[in-house]
Amino acid sequence: MQLSIIGTGYVGLVTGTCFAEVGHQVICVDNDANKVKMLQAGGIPIYEPGLEDLVQKNVAAGRLKFTSSTAEGVQNSDVVFIAVPTPPQVDGSVDLSYIERVARDIAAALTSYKIIVDKSTVPVKTGEKVAETIKRYCTSKVEFDVVSNPEFLREGFAVGDLMKPDRVVVGVASPRPAAAMREVYAPFNAPIIVTDINSAELIKHAANSFLALKISYINAIANVCEAAGANVQEVANGIGLDERIGRRFLNAGIGFGGSCFPKDLSAFIKIAEQIGYDFKLLKEVQRINADQMERFVKKITDTLWVLKDKKIGVLGLAFKQNTDDVRSSPAIDLCLRLAKDGAALRVYDPKAMEKARPLLPNATFVADMNAVAEGCDALVIATEWDEFKQIDLARAKKIMTAPIFFDGRNLFDPAEMEKLGWIYKSVGR
Repeated sequence: MQLSIIGTGYVGLVTGTCFAEVGHQVICVDNDANKVKMLQAGGIPIYEPGLEDLVQKNVAAGRLKFTSSTAEGVQNSDVVFIAVPTPPQVDGSVDLSYIERVARDIAAALTSYKIIVDKSTVPVKTGEKVAETIKRYCTSKVEFDVVSNPEFLREGFAVGDLMKPDRVVVGVASPRPAAAMREVYAPFNAPIIVTDINSAELIKHAANSFLALKISYINAIANVCEAAGANVQEVANGIGLDERIGRRFLNAGIGFGGSCFPKDLSAFIKIAEQIGYDFKLLKEVQRINADQMERFVKKITDTLWVLKDKKIGVLGLAFKQNTDDVRSSPAIDLCLRLAKDGAALRVYDPKAMEKARPLLPNATFVADMNAVAEGCDALVIATEWDEFKQIDLARAKKIMTAPIFFDGRNLFDPAEMEKLGWIYKSVGR
């Protein structure tokens, strides 16, 4: 099929590339001319495992093209996907100005029937507003359908999530676009749920809010474990084997972050409020998440006493492993809190260093994780990169002023660390 993707961020670029990989002809549209030039040359502006090779392969094969012209994308496709940002506003609601602007651009370019697909994460009723906007500004008065097709991609695992989805949700206002959407996703061999647009839009917010709830739940359990002398990992294993619960998203730590969970949680609370429901449960999820960072910072300050002029090494800056995304990163938040209290920071991340530099102008960025500990009064793990498990602990202990280790992601075994002579603090153990 002929497809266009408007927006080449994490969602749009991965979606367009994977659609091309299974044989569709794809035009990706972005209003950033420099980004378009980079993509046309086979480069990508983000780190996502496996994505760069797929972009280069499909550009070379002629299945994947990039342009800065929305009209070109719309007029040369059967299905137009909107994948532009939906950032949070101060009150927690969603800024839909990018969606509205794209809807108007699409309206101006329509000359024949098209299926317009909301891929961005949007509040319920957005599909109706997109349809109204296109109808209002489309001078050619051609027919079109608006569809909701929420994404369920995890940064760091997005290519695999799209190539092998556990489900595809398609929200329609009429039966007409359903067959075409089934054709788009047929190569992926996934269950396709066809529902009304409002339900499809709620599914994404409900899913992300539930996962955030699960993380806050295990963090609350971790606090109980610390008070009771129990081990949160053992508790998580015990409850996670119940197939009704599952083990995923039951890893205690310093809280969730990133561009999705905090934003979607706030948006869902605001959406519920606007239609008359006070979602107190999700407000508590937010409170627990904020409290988790406070508790971890308190562990550090209780141990080191005075942070002023202390040198602290921090491993991890991205909000999670396998990405260079530092948006709403708990690791960055932690660094800022430590720096505010006077600590000097030495930091390292496998992929997120460049994006973190503007956020931490006074930190020392170190090119080797094994050199981060040099001269430090404490070492902190803030992101769960697997490679951090391979840090040379003997070397770190030798080059530090004191062998103090704060593990915000529970990557090491407490008994083993104690045996090696470390003062070791983790979460819920």
